[in-house]
Amino acid sequence: MSHTATARPAAVAPRTRARAWLITALLLVFMLFNFADKAVLGFAGAHIQRDLGITPQQFGLLQSAFFWLFAAGAILIAAWSARIGLRWLLAILMLVWIATMVPLLGPVSFGVLLACRIVLGFAEGPAFALATHSVHAWFPPEKRALPSGIVTAGASIGQLLAAPVLTWVIVTWSWHAAFGVLIVAGALWTLAWATLGKDAPAETVPAPAAGDAVRLVEAPYRVLLTTGTVIGIALLTFFSYWATTLKVAWLPVYLSDGLGYGTLTTGKLVMLPYALAAMGAIGAGWLSNRLTARGVPRRISRGLLAGSMVVLAGMSMFAFTVLPVGVPQMLFITLAFSCNTAAYAVAFTAIADVVHPRKRGAVLGFLVAFYSMAGVIAPLVLGYFVGNAADSSTGYGYGFAFTGILMAVGGAASTFLVRPERDVVKIAERVQEIAK
Repeated sequence: MSHTATARPAAVAPRTRARAWLITALLLVFMLFNFADKAVLGFAGAHIQRDLGITPQQFGLLQSAFFWLFAAGAILIAAWSARIGLRWLLAILMLVWIATMVPLLGPVSFGVLLACRIVLGFAEGPAFALATHSVHAWFPPEKRALPSGIVTAGASIGQLLAAPVLTWVIVTWSWHAAFGVLIVAGALWTLAWATLGKDAPAETVPAPAAGDAVRLVEAPYRVLLTTGTVIGIALLTFFSYWATTLKVAWLPVYLSDGLGYGTLTTGKLVMLPYALAAMGAIGAGWLSNRLTARGVPRRISRGLLAGSMVVLAGMSMFAFTVLPVGVPQMLFITLAFSCNTAAYAVAFTAIADVVHPRKRGAVLGFLVAFYSMAGVIAPLVLGYFVGNAADSSTGYGYGFAFTGILMAVGGAASTFLVRPERDVVKIAERVQEIAK
């Protein structure tokens, strides 16, 4: 049994449970906005290029600029979570997001738009880490995976809602109006969060149950970041984010350019992976909770469960490259770009199993910074395959097949490192050695 699967704790007060689920709902909406305000540039791409008179290369630079300081923000801002209450830190982040969109309500230069995207990327870098850290604090260890999955689903739900709504706003009024809608929505969320949001009661680290050696201890970052479970989750989320990036950057182009689907059909088909990812994230969280509550070791209920979803995504990605265009191929495309997303919540819950609450936010920030590097590399690698092939269809096939193999092998290998029960003991031993 895990170190955190202790003798059953005292029942949580109904008001506290209600507050915990209210916080979860607010954080789901927070992640929805996190997706929408960085994706609106893609929805309005043609309009922005025309209005600003910029080239496709310059537009690509705008898209890339979002990630320039993304990792730095993930590390630096997440580290502040140990000093600043998450209630106020998340509110500040939303206000910064709003501030980066205010200049875009009217005519704007390329330079100003570029600067706004850089600042937005810095402020959004820690969003997922902090939202996950916050929701973990409201639930006991054995019940964290489900609410974490709900928060993770916010990004996929954001695509399902934001794409048609913001596209309609852009077509009906202008791309400036789309940013106006996000500003109003963000301000309303901030008001709701300031009114209803609250930092969780101080977390207590449970005493070890029978059969467990030690409880969670606060360890130096050099110890935590070289722990097998943390390294394994870092690799797992890196391979997962590789596919997530391709879903955003290349999947619509692949469906139209590589497979020959029309524009309207592509718009409908690209929604399928997001819908399944949202359901998968919640379902995986529920399953992880059930397995953990039944005493299944966390190397299985966290590591193996998350890893198997990344492996399944990789195998599905390879499979769709060898199938002809049709329903079976689209089924594997949907699995390839959704199963990996469902793995995030379970994977991050494994971090809460081994990292003390006071260090959890910063460690999650480090993980986001690391796996975000896949967001820089993956589109370039696929672009290399497409650009150097005899035709685009062949290039896409080779590029996605390579990605599928990488995800399946890397995802499987990384699960051998995820051993929460073992690593809690190792962390405690290393802390004792340092103290001597």
